[in-house]
Amino acid sequence: MASLEKVCVFCGSSNGTQPAYRQAARALGQELVDRGLDLVYGGGSIGLMGVIAAAVDEGGRDVLGIIPRALEPKNLSGVTYGRVMVVESMPERKRLMAQHSDAFIAMPGGFGTLDELFEMITWGQLGIHAKPVGLLNVDGYFDPLLQWVESAIDHGFVNEAYKGLLLVDQDPAALLDRMVAHRPPAGLLHWLSSEQSENLT
Repeated sequence: MASLEKVCVFCGSSNGTQPAYRQAARALGQELVDRGLDLVYGGGSIGLMGVIAAAVDEGGRDVLGIIPRALEPKNLSGVTYGRVMVVESMPERKRLMAQHSDAFIAMPGGFGTLDELFEMITWGQLGIHAKPVGLLNVDGYFDPLLQWVESAIDHGFVNEAYKGLLLVDQDPAALLDRMVAHRPPAGLLHWLSSEQSENLT
């Protein structure tokens, strides 16, 4: 079972077109608060990032935002939630988000959200970490992505065992329950030694 204290959430710096996205961000933030969990996120105060950060901050839990210096003016609207760590690059941001977190959840977002999500899945595949990775599939937003995963398996580009690296649910509480109960899937290939894994990050 996974021991969770700090959960990293990847999500959009926009609100998206559906009210359900903001509602889900608020609900996930409240669920983290109710469980006594802290938030690590991308450091923005606009869009879904701002919604979840505000919810966790207002609930009295720790919020750590990690943002590249170049994105500061675009992603901060004058409101700062919790602590903000300014870094020099996107790779450094992802490395520190992973380092400071016990688990990862992706919510609706764009290219940046998927970049972060798949990097954490890939690191799990390579043995760089054994932390749970979750997908909060709000209103079926990620259905096409999940269909692609099935297609990649069918076409021989993703090992069937790796499908278990991604935990999926549409309900924040149910997703966190699954993440707490997570064990790395059986049948994973051990591609790298622990020393090689450390050198990749």
